[in-house]
Order: sequence, then structure tokens, then C-alpha cells
Amino acid sequence: MIGNRFLHSTAHSLALAAVAAAALALAAPAQADPLWPGGPDIPGVAPLIPSPPAPVTAPCSDQARGCMRLSTNEAWLMDNGKVTYGPTPISHGRPGYETPPGVFRVAFKREDHWSTLHNVPMKWAVFFNGDIATHIGPIEEQSHGCIRMTPEGAENYFNYLEPGDIIEVVN
Repeated sequence: MIGNRFLHSTAHSLALAAVAAAALALAAPAQADPLWPGGPDIPGVAPLIPSPPAPVTAPCSDQARGCMRLSTNEAWLMDNGKVTYGPTPISHGRPGYETPPGVFRVAFKREDHWSTLHNVPMKWAVFFNGDIATHIGPIEEQSHGCIRMTPEGAENYFNYLEPGDIIEVVN
């Protein structure tokens, strides 16, 4: 009798142990960010040092010092293929006055230029394709071919670029 009770108790214990083992096997450990890059993952604990953000890239060559993408209305400043500033918002030429894509050199720049063609100020103008320049302007509107920039973007372009620097304009 004691033997049957022992066997029954042992079988019951083994069944409970099997259920507990199955439950543990199904419960996968929670994934967490490491406390620091390369550090331990502790579930439920936020990382102490966040992972660095992904590097900003631009669609231009390593030779470009200024880069503009017309399709997304963005511009960057670059040094040996690495972005040093941007993206910054821009606008460009309207139909009939399209800004042409291509590779250009900065011809000259003027801090306070006045457009005799359109009778408007062009603060922080950087000329790179004939009468086409980057300068401050309303980025909500298209231009007559120039690249309009925010005041911050135009000032950064003006201060960074020098005559002879390469500007790439891509679609």
C-alpha cells in the first residue's frame, strides 16, 4: 500500500515537474538593449548609453563639398564624402526655370547680393552655375532656377564653400 501511494506521489510530482519545464521552455527570455554598446542585455532595463545614431549620408561623390537633391528638396555640406551639415531643406526652379542637375564649381559668392534680373535681395549668395546660386528664400515656393534655403542653411553654405569648390546637383 505504501508502495502504491509512493508511486502515485512520484508520478504526480514528475507530471508537475514536466508541466513546469514545458512552461519554462515556452517562456523565451525578453530581449533588451545592452546597457552600453557591447554591454550586457538586461531585460526590462533601459540602456545607460544609447547606441550612436546611424551616420547621415548624401547622394553625391567624395569630391562634392556641396550636395543638393532636387527630388527630396534637401542639401548637405560634405568633406571627403562625409556629411558635415544637413540635410537642410531647399526649394529649386519651377517649370520653365528648372534647376539643372550636374557637377559645378563655385564661381563666386556675395554676402548681400542684389538680383538685377528679378529685383530681389539674395542674402548669402553662392553662385555655381552662371546666374544660379544658393541663397536665402522662401522654401515653400519654387524659384527661377536658384536654390532657395532657410537662413541657417544659406549662411552655412556661404561660410563653408569657397570659389572652386565642387557642388553636385542630383535629381
